[in-house]
Amino acid sequence: MRSVKAYTDGACSGNPGPGGWGVVLQFGDHERELKGGESETTNNRMELTAAIEALKALKEPCRIALTTDSTYVKDGITKWLSNWKRNGWKTAAKKPVKNQDLWQQLEHCAAQHTVEWLWVKGHSGHPENERADTLANEGMSALKGTTRG
Repeated sequence: MRSVKAYTDGACSGNPGPGGWGVVLQFGDHERELKGGESETTNNRMELTAAIEALKALKEPCRIALTTDSTYVKDGITKWLSNWKRNGWKTAAKKPVKNQDLWQQLEHCAAQHTVEWLWVKGHSGHPENERADTLANEGMSALKGTTRG
């Protein structure tokens, strides 16, 4: 099984507002960058979309170390998801889980691979995280001509 590193980030100008996502994938000496955006979204939706797009870009099952600066993504997939599903997609406070559609996509995509979920502090100088942030902002800017919000 191939080993891949992925670095993901999301950005939003206004919350909700135009948003973007960015991904840096590394396999051996190869690197691939992905980005995109939506005209009306939230930061959390873009963080989730970045992780989904990173996993969808892999054409075969891989061992992937996925690094995000979003505790929402990391804790959601590693700690909260099983309880949400058990509770009929309700939070501990009995409220509907936000972004259920994306959580379901992320769970489906992650099941195709062996994923290690890692967190890094955002905007702390981590080179690949900073690059993913730049890509997310480029994805957002392509929609609206905006910069980081």
